[in-house]
Amino acid sequence: MTDEASLETLRREIAACRICRDAPANGPAHRLPHEPRPVAVISSNARILIAGQAPGLRVHESGLPFDDASGDRLRSWLGVDRASFYDRDRFAIVPMGFCFPGYDDKGADLPPRRECAPFWRQRVLSAMPQIELVLVIGQYAQTWHIAGESRGGMTETVRGWRDSLMSGRSPAVLPLPHPSWRNSGWLKRNSWFEEELLPVLRARTKMLLS
Repeated sequence: MTDEASLETLRREIAACRICRDAPANGPAHRLPHEPRPVAVISSNARILIAGQAPGLRVHESGLPFDDASGDRLRSWLGVDRASFYDRDRFAIVPMGFCFPGYDDKGADLPPRRECAPFWRQRVLSAMPQIELVLVIGQYAQTWHIAGESRGGMTETVRGWRDSLMSGRSPAVLPLPHPSWRNSGWLKRNSWFEEELLPVLRARTKMLLS
């Protein structure tokens, strides 16, 4: 297990990262248009890793991951309260992109920055060997973590959650949709998610937090 001093060094390095501003993947014209504020929770004890996409504007402002309505929905899915969710001995939270990427022309969040995951992700994952369950939230996290099990889109990937969870991979991986309000229609159309997947998610979460 990585010692806490090494993790604290890693946390400081992430907090100081400005690669998306100073060395953008597609050249200077594509630099992050605002001051970066990396948001990630790295833990030496948590057994559950939440692998999301990238912080939204509210999270960028507060510095607290999932500090929004999406977080409320995610905590409901997990069956945990805010205190447990933000206890880094219980949950690690490492998005594909650490910084708010900005908005597109339609006002939707842009994808996670391309610079972040190739530079940081494997190092961060290797620093947390105690993780037993990775919750891969949304398309970008699923592409990275379970690319070989992609089923032609987020819906089919999440629908195949049993195969992902029982694949024998260590740590285990469970794909989830993003808990954004934008997915409310998806949740209504896919009632199996609440009826079949969520009870397993809550049971597995309860076991790993005990």
